[in-house]
Amino acid sequence: MFTNTRIIFIVCIILFFIRSGFAQNQRIADSLIIELRNIDTGSDSLRLSLLHKIAFNSNNPDSSFYYAQLLEAEALKTQNQRYLIIAYANMGASLRMKGDLEQAIEAYFKSADIAKSLKRNLPMASAYSGIADIYSVSGAHENSILYYKKAISIQRNENDSISLASSIINAGDEFFNANELDSALVYFQESGTIFDLKNYAHGKAYNLGNVGMVYASMNKNDLAEEKISEAIELLEKLEDYYAISEYLTYMSDIYKDKGDFNRALNYANKSLNLAKNYGLKDQISESNLLLSNLYQEMGKIEDSYKFYKNYIKYRDSINNLESIQKIADIRTNFEVSQKQTEVDLLDQKQQKQRITIIAGIISLLLISLLAVALFRRNIFIKKTSAIIQEERDVSNKLLRNILPEETAKELIQNGKVVAKKINEVSVLFTDFKGFTKESEDLSPEELVESVNFYYSKFDQIVEEYGLEKIKTIGDSYMLAGGLPFPTKDHAVKIVTAAFEIAKFVSDTKKDDTDHIKHFDIRIGINTGPVVAGVVGIKKFAYDIWGDTVNIASRMESNSEPGKINISESTYQLIKEKFKCTYRGEIEVKNKGKLKMYFVDKALS
Repeated sequence: MFTNTRIIFIVCIILFFIRSGFAQNQRIADSLIIELRNIDTGSDSLRLSLLHKIAFNSNNPDSSFYYAQLLEAEALKTQNQRYLIIAYANMGASLRMKGDLEQAIEAYFKSADIAKSLKRNLPMASAYSGIADIYSVSGAHENSILYYKKAISIQRNENDSISLASSIINAGDEFFNANELDSALVYFQESGTIFDLKNYAHGKAYNLGNVGMVYASMNKNDLAEEKISEAIELLEKLEDYYAISEYLTYMSDIYKDKGDFNRALNYANKSLNLAKNYGLKDQISESNLLLSNLYQEMGKIEDSYKFYKNYIKYRDSINNLESIQKIADIRTNFEVSQKQTEVDLLDQKQQKQRITIIAGIISLLLISLLAVALFRRNIFIKKTSAIIQEERDVSNKLLRNILPEETAKELIQNGKVVAKKINEVSVLFTDFKGFTKESEDLSPEELVESVNFYYSKFDQIVEEYGLEKIKTIGDSYMLAGGLPFPTKDHAVKIVTAAFEIAKFVSDTKKDDTDHIKHFDIRIGINTGPVVAGVVGIKKFAYDIWGDTVNIASRMESNSEPGKINISESTYQLIKEKFKCTYRGEIEVKNKGKLKMYFVDKALS
């Protein structure tokens, strides 16, 4: 399941007057509010400091956001850029906890922009970490990991181990969301070591809880219960109810798996009540879904339906396609504006160089050589223009190679690409069985050669059927049909391509070529709406987002070697063309039970 349990260190790691590393504590916030009322209105620096500490320590996201707004107004009035960075970071953290993702990411980008202009590395890293949190909640795994790595790269060069550990644990949590459990444990091990050395209570609690969630996903329920119980005990002392609510849902899952439904219901209800008391929309949604599933398994359909309706209401309020599209727009506009700034600076530098050269020639040759100087300058300009045009042609050709044709044209003409919602797209994921274990026995050269061998053929198949390769992540290959323009037969084409991919991998196993490693492949396909757009700072990439992508990934992970596993939505589009075997409704983490089918063969 996608978890939102993140350590909100965004503000504590950018303090510049006090570096004590605050953790959220409502009692501290309450005492500071009293102090704020009693200070002299002329004490600007003290007022800024108190507003910041109150916003950070408040456990209620509405209260935290209110004081962050006051801090923003005060910082603007006093023209204090450093506290403005903190205000926007506080606003981003509180808005994320409320589930207002669009406003949260706007606040974090404002914080990052100011921090970058002031060359303040730690605040910039903090904002990057917050941006990564938002992309995680939206299911944009690759974008989330990109920004966590940016934050971690900066923080490893700074003397602030707590901020480094917070970004590492959050990156580990993102790997956990993507079901990359081994990677998640590696990150949690590093962050846990740092938190233990610094005796940082919040960090230790989150690390224990997150390790417990990994164990729960591995069905090691006893270990999971031990770690999560320790985390909840610590968090209760710290009055951190957001994290407690999340971990209580995992305790409920553990007891559900044990068949103890009474205790499972007890933990789920505790989670829901906490989330309601503190206005945590995403946790209210998760707890309602958990209670719905519990009552369904107990045969209490009426109760199950009641909680499922609440789940849908809160889920749609924090995770709808329109919001995700706006988030994609914000990121695209931000990245393209950064790129444009670099281009403008380069143009200015080149222009100054040309002026200097011309001025030097004129000063040396004086008036008598003016005609020659002008003639040479004219030749120089023509040659330069030709070189610039040649480089522009190369650049445009490269863009057309990595982006869909119409998307590349839009980027070239407008300098940016507006994210688009496409109502029906088929998404395919592949995965090599046992890839990690098998690759340990290969040299780096052999590994790259083997992967390139398979992916080169996959690229040919994708091009043959007019599909779009989206990206590769390790041993996973992702492609889509029905974009950038809608088509009627995308589902049939993508299933046909899937059979060719599976056949190629199977035939390769019969080949005795020594330098190619043989694997079995799993394939999963889902069809539905997505948001598509261009991401990247220096290396543009066409990407897609939405629940359709997440479910396609689940289809692949629930497939079998050599099989093509499809969802109900895909089945309805291809059932007249292919013979399929219904697998029944299979439980998928955080998605409930989904209908799945194996595609057996094409109908003649």
